[in-house]
Amino acid sequence: MELSGPRWKGKNFAQIANSNLMSGIIAQLQVCLSNSESAALPIGTDFLLETVPELTDLLDCTSFGRQLRTSYDSKQYFQLSPEETFYLHHFLKCLKVSIDNAKLIDVDDLWNFMRSRSELFPIYYRAYMHLRSKNWVVKLGTKNGVDYVVYRHHPALVHSEYAVIVDWEKDKGEKEGKRLRVWSDLHCAIRACNGVAKAVLLLNVMGYEVNFSLPELLERTTVDERQITRWVPSQCRDDCKLEGNKGEHHSI
Repeated sequence: MELSGPRWKGKNFAQIANSNLMSGIIAQLQVCLSNSESAALPIGTDFLLETVPELTDLLDCTSFGRQLRTSYDSKQYFQLSPEETFYLHHFLKCLKVSIDNAKLIDVDDLWNFMRSRSELFPIYYRAYMHLRSKNWVVKLGTKNGVDYVVYRHHPALVHSEYAVIVDWEKDKGEKEGKRLRVWSDLHCAIRACNGVAKAVLLLNVMGYEVNFSLPELLERTTVDERQITRWVPSQCRDDCKLEGNKGEHHSI
């Protein structure tokens, strides 16, 4: 199955997206969040942020977190994932975070807090940051059996294009992740994702041997992108022009 680009959910939704670029909306969110007195608080494995109507609209338009419905008309809340919380705090530098209702914490303290909850947080955050910094909308991909699914714009306008699997290796090329160790894993992932019209995107975080004691050390890592598709026999017939390997697109 070949994908033919973004699948918009409405006739004029592509024009709507082009006239409301995600980068511009995120810039508005940065200003609004920076001026807000509200701080995100840990709740379970996620974070809770009290919002005002303007901030609620911007978080929704940029598809960060999800709004929680409450019985209080005067209060609005958003639930943010660990990756979303740290991205807003670390990369966009606009979100305040407080632990145990205490004083606001800095990026190093929040980093240590995230690592204490999950030793693999640096890996998944690095992959999340790689995609979000390119203005892709990134959501958890649990329903599709992958780590993330990514959208070209807001999920209300377009279907997700990629199902993302995150793996990692050490500096010397030694495989560390436990994903896609055998061919059957790869075939199952591709078949499942093709069934819902998504391409499989493998993100390999390289440099896992780096000491992740500080978030600044993420700069020493790199992310290798590989789009993987099923082999289509018609593409390799004798009467077709064979194209060379383009580096980031692999068929099996």
